Amino acid sequence: MNLRKLGSQGLAVSPLGIGCMGMASETYGPADEKEAIATLHEAFDLGVRFIDTSDIYGPFRSEQIVGKALKGRRDKVVVGTKFGIVPADPSTPITEGHKMGVDGRPSYVRSACDASLQRLGVDHIDIYYQHRVDPDVPIEETVGALAELVHAGKIRHIGLSEASATIVERAHTVHPVSAVQAEYSLWSRDIEDHLLPTLRRLGIGVVAYSPLGRGFLSGRIRSLNDLAPDDYRRVNPRFMGENFQRNLDLLDELAAIAEEMDCTTAALALAWVLGRGADIAAIPGAETRVHLRENAAAAKITLTDQDLQRIEKAFPKDSVAGDRYPAEHMPFQG
Repeated sequence: MNLRKLGSQGLAVSPLGIGCMGMASETYGPADEKEAIATLHEAFDLGVRFIDTSDIYGPFRSEQIVGKALKGRRDKVVVGTKFGIVPADPSTPITEGHKMGVDGRPSYVRSACDASLQRLGVDHIDIYYQHRVDPDVPIEETVGALAELVHAGKIRHIGLSEASATIVERAHTVHPVSAVQAEYSLWSRDIEDHLLPTLRRLGIGVVAYSPLGRGFLSGRIRSLNDLAPDDYRRVNPRFMGENFQRNLDLLDELAAIAEEMDCTTAALALAWVLGRGADIAAIPGAETRVHLRENAAAAKITLTDQDLQRIEKAFPKDSVAGDRYPAEHMPFQG
């Protein structure tokens, strides 16, 4: 895959990366470590050069799995991980109101980075994101600590996740931000209103997480019975009640276009994200090699203006029913 540049600090990644939350997290049900490592190795062979994980996935286990997969291959891969979300009550399942806390204190930033380096088995992290903004710690203090890590050689680039345009501007004055992670897909286009224009004005790249709408746009989820009992999506508003059926109707329109183009809905949805600009990379999750191959096909799809018009008509902006998160999980953005 041809590399894309994110930001102005030299970060270059494959347009398609791989998100590793589902490889070791309870969020989407059971995970298989052996299959996860095999999937990552095949991703490298397919030209995927961008891995995304976080210390909260597992917690910690995803970074450990990525570390195992990186052995002997570190120089071929851009590794991104995140800090800042901390379990508030890990004994409570996420489907029963499990809540998270956030921590952006400089002392925590430094200790979290050292722990991630150890779990990943690397001497530096290519891009280190604040996973969620801490409303109790000025962003300038958090980014100041990240800048110290850059100067110390422990991280190469600074990123933010789920941050507002205002927060990003403030952070960028302390140290250049290379990329911002944001939920971006056919069913989550909020960033187009304010955040995306700000990022482009500042020369900051976008890393689109959940580019398949938490798997919905793959077409594999037709009812809640397709989800494990402890799958987080069971309490996500877009997968519940009338919202779910309305969203399935939209998906059926997209599937009809994909069938005509002889591709999967997943590949078409990912191609749409990648086609939104050369400053955007997508990190779909892929817990298995089957899902990986389906996603990788998107890199070979070029959408024409006519294709984009058809997709827009079938899946209009703001047509999705339901909020992105349950109210208690909605990220603070500042």
